[in-house]
Amino acid sequence: MKKSVLTSVFALLSAFSSVAQVMGVVKDTQGNALVAANVVWKGTNIGVMTDGDGKFILESQPDVNEIVTTYVGYKNDTTLWNGADFVEITMIAGVDLDDVVVKASRPGIMKAKGAQNIEIISNTELVRAACCNLGESFTTNPSVDVNYTDAATGAKQIRLLGLSGTYVQMMTENVPAFRGAAAPFALGYIPGPWMQSIQVSKGAATVKNGYESVTGQINVEYLKPQSEETLDVNLYLDSRLKLESNIEGNLHLNDKLSSGLLAHYENAFLEHDGNGDGFMDMPKVQQFDVMNRWMYRTPHYIMQAAVKALKEDRTGGQMEDAHNHSKTLLIDNQLYRIDIGTERYEGFLKNAFIIDDAHNTNVALILSGSYHNMNALYGLRRYDVEENNAYAQLLFETDFTPRHNLSAGLSFNHDGFDILNDENVGGAYAQYTFNLDEKLVLMAGFRGDYSDIYGAFFTPRTHAKWTVDEHLKLRLSAGKGYRTSRPMLENHNLLASSRQIIVDDNLKQEEAWNYGASVSLDFEIFHKDLNINVEYFYTDFMNQVVTDLDSDAHEVRFYNLDGKSFSHTLQIDAKYPFFEGFSLLVAFRLNDVRTTINGMLREKPLTSRYKGLLTASYKTPLEIWQFDVTLQLNGGGRMPEPYGDFKPYQILNAQITKWFRWGNIYVGGENLTSFKQKNPIVGCHDPWGDNFDATMIWGPIDGIMVYAGVKWKMTK
Repeated sequence: MKKSVLTSVFALLSAFSSVAQVMGVVKDTQGNALVAANVVWKGTNIGVMTDGDGKFILESQPDVNEIVTTYVGYKNDTTLWNGADFVEITMIAGVDLDDVVVKASRPGIMKAKGAQNIEIISNTELVRAACCNLGESFTTNPSVDVNYTDAATGAKQIRLLGLSGTYVQMMTENVPAFRGAAAPFALGYIPGPWMQSIQVSKGAATVKNGYESVTGQINVEYLKPQSEETLDVNLYLDSRLKLESNIEGNLHLNDKLSSGLLAHYENAFLEHDGNGDGFMDMPKVQQFDVMNRWMYRTPHYIMQAAVKALKEDRTGGQMEDAHNHSKTLLIDNQLYRIDIGTERYEGFLKNAFIIDDAHNTNVALILSGSYHNMNALYGLRRYDVEENNAYAQLLFETDFTPRHNLSAGLSFNHDGFDILNDENVGGAYAQYTFNLDEKLVLMAGFRGDYSDIYGAFFTPRTHAKWTVDEHLKLRLSAGKGYRTSRPMLENHNLLASSRQIIVDDNLKQEEAWNYGASVSLDFEIFHKDLNINVEYFYTDFMNQVVTDLDSDAHEVRFYNLDGKSFSHTLQIDAKYPFFEGFSLLVAFRLNDVRTTINGMLREKPLTSRYKGLLTASYKTPLEIWQFDVTLQLNGGGRMPEPYGDFKPYQILNAQITKWFRWGNIYVGGENLTSFKQKNPIVGCHDPWGDNFDATMIWGPIDGIMVYAGVKWKMTK
């Protein structure tokens, strides 16, 4: 009976799609997918733009059998369509002087076409701000917040859907990354110039990459060695005398093998104390970072490999002249200093075997590993940790037809520590996607995993997208997420206080459901498209490790949830290009995040109740000058007891960029409103006393910062 019902359903769905269609993908000569390429039927205005995987779907047109593809920096391509269901279009870099060149601006933030709620942040968006590292890449993004965790270490933390970044699965090149001890400073471990794009998946994400995403996934794609041969140099200097330099280069050894080298150095060597509390507003940081990656491609095999090494020294705490502060109390004339030394090594190897390119049938094996060693001193508290991770994934994927896709795989993850119990997790997943001409996309995934600490657990996730018409799109999602909480590894910044840290025994695995819905509406006003997007997400915890800063001002306790814990977020944003070269984005988000703390359901502390964002960008007609302005409105919220509430505040950033044939120069400023949190360090004059706390941070801790930089690019 069930079999006959399923057969009838598939027959009914197939009947809806009697109109002929063309599915395809646009790539460059090295097999790199081209995002936001224009694909149109020749002689018409009927076309689409490729999605984040370079894929597209066109409805067939009477008496037209040629597809024209254009992409900035590539020769226009005309492909003859012979009636095939799938077309692969390969574009060649460069421009023919005899051709008419059609120039188009690539969107800075794009929505992926699939069922998931994914934002793709491209290079176009990243250049709108200084973007020295991943933590500074979300300045113009309405969905992701980045805040300092304390006023002493310079550590930053992501917030997505109102919850901290520990509930976001961080990935690089679609491989889970920056776990455990690496989490507090992970946003500073990825230099901005290294990034090709960022994908932000909100809500329940795909089960392919594991079970750990509760509020979403953030994946960073590094620059690819198979892209055009270049040598890029980036230099940056700001008013705090922070110096950064980056070198990125690609080399094509032959038509199959390419290599890339990425190098980064930064040095923030100036001690500054704008609020006069005797503590550095920002720590001194020196970081070396290098990455070498390789790409080998044949028609039936693709290999990608990379190794990366990082060394960082971070020094914060009291200034050298703190001895002269009459109010400052010292122990044996000793300053309160914070010293954190980190060494990190990581690498991955990806192997893809192409079985049937026409049906996207392939088998892939991914291997990755990392070693992270940190030695930290917070005043008189020493915290050293050594962590290693090994990850393996075997994947199979195929398109049975242009409408039916299956993905399945196995995975294994090992987390090893010198101060905690190791954890090994093995799992398997399967995911089915039905795509009805991009009008209706349904995706259902299920995975089962077994942890040698928590036993077996299961992760269902589902997504749906309905394109009502060319102006209206609806998305729904629901799914579960799990994570292992390691409070000290993920919150060692709390050592920058006199609080006693108490971790209960037998902490449970965190478990939560996430539900989401979004509506995207496009309509024309004065011959220009206005885009409005409305999203709602609800996260409901079954189990959670509560961070209790309220019960005792001299303690922080970690214990299992006993009651309710949830997050509601509602966001609306609108984008409109008022005139040629100008675009304006306005966004507003409400957060309602509550947790049962010591038996009472309370608003989560240090969380803004709302956020407003306005970003404006203008490029002159010849794209020689670019002007960008971003205004953030951060709503007030609750401080832990007994500190009361914090008030709303605004932050204004601006940047001017001058473009040349060889690259660009830029100047800008951050926090131009010069808003600063007053007295960010509690008990700053007695850091050895019982009331010292540098972790009560809800806003900026330093004032106006101006910067300048140059990017030079040499193309072979």
